Amino acid sequence: MSCQKSLPILLGFSLGAILLLPFSPSLAEIAAVPLPSDAPLELDLLTKPNSNVITANTINPQGLTTPSLWLAQANSESKLLDNWIAYPATATTPGRVDVIVNQQVWSILDYLERYSFINRLGNVARKDVYNLRVFNYQQELLGSYTCNFQTNPTSCRIQINSLNRLVLQQSSE
Repeated sequence: MSCQKSLPILLGFSLGAILLLPFSPSLAEIAAVPLPSDAPLELDLLTKPNSNVITANTINPQGLTTPSLWLAQANSESKLLDNWIAYPATATTPGRVDVIVNQQVWSILDYLERYSFINRLGNVARKDVYNLRVFNYQQELLGSYTCNFQTNPTSCRIQINSLNRLVLQQSSE
């Protein structure tokens, strides 16, 4: 008998708690953060840039160009950040920055240091409405910082390629 009385009370509390919960959108209602671009890294643009891209070697005499990674490179990333190629936005995609890192320095960083690096540069790129990809000179994608610029606030995601590790093999003699 006590079980029969407690069941309606328990159901009443459960329904009351559900009704008092704040509205939270379903996963389908949350706009997805896009995957990083699958466009190939165009290393030849570092030595032969066209008028559409900006690199670390591009200087604009009229003023500051965006995205501005020069300050980040000069302040704290000079040994790790070798160069970058910034592609302007198109009608269908936001701008993109492909960062090229020094593989020797990258390989000694732990996961949190890599995450911190991508996050710092990604925040700089995001302010100028650019996504960021990180490569080495072997054109391997090491990580990315991508955003959905259609949401407010902007939704972003960091991905780090955990498979890229320097593997030391012992020689068997």
